[in-house]
Amino acid sequence: MEAKKVEVQLREDIFNVPVKKHLLWEVVKWQLAKRRAGTHSTKTRGEVAYSGRKLLPQKGTGNARHGDRGAPIFVGGGVAHGPKPRDYSYHLNKKVRKKALKMALSDRANEGRITVVEDFTFEKPKTKQAVDFLKSLGLEKQKVLVVIPEKDENVQKSFRNLPNAIVLPAEGLNVYDILWANHVVITKGALQKIEESIQVQGYQHKLSRQN
Repeated sequence: MEAKKVEVQLREDIFNVPVKKHLLWEVVKWQLAKRRAGTHSTKTRGEVAYSGRKLLPQKGTGNARHGDRGAPIFVGGGVAHGPKPRDYSYHLNKKVRKKALKMALSDRANEGRITVVEDFTFEKPKTKQAVDFLKSLGLEKQKVLVVIPEKDENVQKSFRNLPNAIVLPAEGLNVYDILWANHVVITKGALQKIEESIQVQGYQHKLSRQN
């Protein structure tokens, strides 16, 4: 399938804002922290499967003083101060996240790495259609982020087998994936949704400040 490019005027307040790298770094760090499973776990000396019997008398044997076999000093013993399951996510202001999203889009736009195409869909999931789509844009050898208006199972499954391509609905657009991609392809419908979403949230933020 061949992609049809569209010439549009990108909004200055979204696609042409000053880029602050430290802000992008903060949001990427926050995203990666949220993705961590945090399921790591080690056993303490009280949790390993050993008897609590004292190994040898405290005095008189000439050996070092030891308690039970599960002490961290022994191979197979418990782990001292080891990791336990935890939640790595933390709060980051929505205002900061939205600013970073605009900056990431602006960075790609300023480098000429955003392409707007007509809305499209596939009749059925087929990887060849996704490859032809990228080839028609000359992006088959680059890391590409394709943004569509909403979830489309046929489109998402068609791109799923391509290691250098990611498909996201407009509501799932995020800083990490924008910066991961060498090129961002946005459909006309997705562009409208992105602009509406940022505009509505900016308006709500303005109202909350007035109240």
